[in-house]
Amino acid sequence: MSYDYMILLGKEPSRARMPTSSSKHPAVQEMVCQLASPVARVFVPARTPTLHIPGRGLLIGRVFDREGKLLNQHLELNGSARDIMQRLLESTWGEYIAVLFDSPESGEITVLREPSGGVQCVYSLRGGEGFITSDISLATEMGLYHKEVDWDGVAHTLNFPYLRVARTALKGVSELLPGTALTYREIGMRHSSAWSPWRFMKRGTRHENPVAAADEVREAVSGVVEALALNEEAFLVELSGGLDSSVVATCLRDFSQQATFCTLVMPVSGTDERPYAQLVTDALNTQLRTVEIAFDSVTLEYPVPRSSVTPAVGLLQNAVNSAWERSGSHYGINSFFSGGGGDTVFGYLKTAAPAADAFLDRGPRAGFSAIGDLAALHQCTIFKAGRLTFKKMLRHPRTGWRADSSLLNRARVPATTDRHPWMDPPAGTFPGDQERVLDLIGTQLFRVATPRGAGRSMHFPLLSQPVMEACLKVPSWMWITNGRNRAVARQAFADRLPRGILDRRSKGSYTGYMAAVYAHNRERMRELLEEGDLCRHDLIDRAALRAFFARELAPRDLSFLRVIDLCAAENWVRQQGQEPSAARASA
Repeated sequence: MSYDYMILLGKEPSRARMPTSSSKHPAVQEMVCQLASPVARVFVPARTPTLHIPGRGLLIGRVFDREGKLLNQHLELNGSARDIMQRLLESTWGEYIAVLFDSPESGEITVLREPSGGVQCVYSLRGGEGFITSDISLATEMGLYHKEVDWDGVAHTLNFPYLRVARTALKGVSELLPGTALTYREIGMRHSSAWSPWRFMKRGTRHENPVAAADEVREAVSGVVEALALNEEAFLVELSGGLDSSVVATCLRDFSQQATFCTLVMPVSGTDERPYAQLVTDALNTQLRTVEIAFDSVTLEYPVPRSSVTPAVGLLQNAVNSAWERSGSHYGINSFFSGGGGDTVFGYLKTAAPAADAFLDRGPRAGFSAIGDLAALHQCTIFKAGRLTFKKMLRHPRTGWRADSSLLNRARVPATTDRHPWMDPPAGTFPGDQERVLDLIGTQLFRVATPRGAGRSMHFPLLSQPVMEACLKVPSWMWITNGRNRAVARQAFADRLPRGILDRRSKGSYTGYMAAVYAHNRERMRELLEEGDLCRHDLIDRAALRAFFARELAPRDLSFLRVIDLCAAENWVRQQGQEPSAARASA
């Protein structure tokens, strides 16, 4: 479910009440003022859970203590907003926004978005007044904002794909990123990083013993999954056949009566994961159900979520989302569980960085052992693994985001990216740790790319704060022990996972399916882009686009995926400035 809220900023008396009378949006009609200060008023519908901190603020969303107990009474916390923020991050977790002030008479408020990003948060401020909200469509419904595409923001999104920064693709709208805080006062606002992954990777914090590391990972994952399941009536578990979703599923052994286990089936070889998913459900003594996606499930024009502030839902994601939503309705569930983000959280690096980290942190003995693990993992020679490791050690680590200007008008795309607060590592950070944090930044796109959670809860337990913290404390080379990727997670759940999952190295791919979709829709894609808004605003290199469609692709050429991403962006921009009923319903 979505946790709706609207925070009005500024002292103007007319903002004392919500402009709800003309709105047909259910959340707007149900808004009630739950917190007020001299500079802000916080409105929340009754169906959104809240937790009061008397005299200090309000939490919007669901909050658990570190033992997994759902907190449903007010919290007694004292001190400054900064002090309370740190105590929340140290002693709780969940999906929430915290609205805090030093006292009810304070002329400033602080808004914290917890590290997993489970509750959306966008804002707009002009002339000292504005709003912070869970859903930009709430602001449009209330007449507080009129949607207008920021074409520079779109160009940034296309040139730095899958990167989520404060900038959005709507003019005047920014996003408060997970783990960050915004402090507002009449003279302006400031941002700060309240939670950083780097804290859990430093010496004295990271694990020294792989057994202790596996124990903490197991405890964190099991605790989060069970806490979430205890507070759901019926849920669907999305099984991919891989390690990550299997780990989540095994933690739900005691909740099989509430769970429906499903796997996707596509009409292309290499995508059928039923044999592996069946291993998991057989071990749980329950039934595996299938969710089919045909070729005609992918369309070029589809409604985007009304809450979307940047292109995020791709053609395949939309088809998958629709399939899961239909299954959710069919089985009468109220939430989804996904293993999304597991590759990143469980340290699945595909470079020589883990071995380089072992050398730099533990010295030659650990480094050469890690080179052996690296060679076994990638099934290459020790010589090649060693050469790549030393090359990684000598090369200056990448701290920025890789650009992809293919098919774009390079005169319109930014040369440098906006900075994400996690992109600035402490001095002496190891290459593998830097790669892991960049990958973690990329997972922040997951929630907005899976909008089926708007009507039902969408749980990504592997991206929860306790699991991220436990896994970040595990050095990168431990994740490749004995030549197995995600080795610590495999060890942590070795007694629960079926042998076929525990030993699996490969995984199905949707690439063949997308290649077939491209071949079937190639001419329509060409027309959509050549006649579209991206071309009209000169974001696409027309000559390069014509040349691309004029040539035949080689068998393993995956450049068509770029065209599919451009089509998704074109679909998004065409729907801004309007609120189609279909888009509203899909969200």
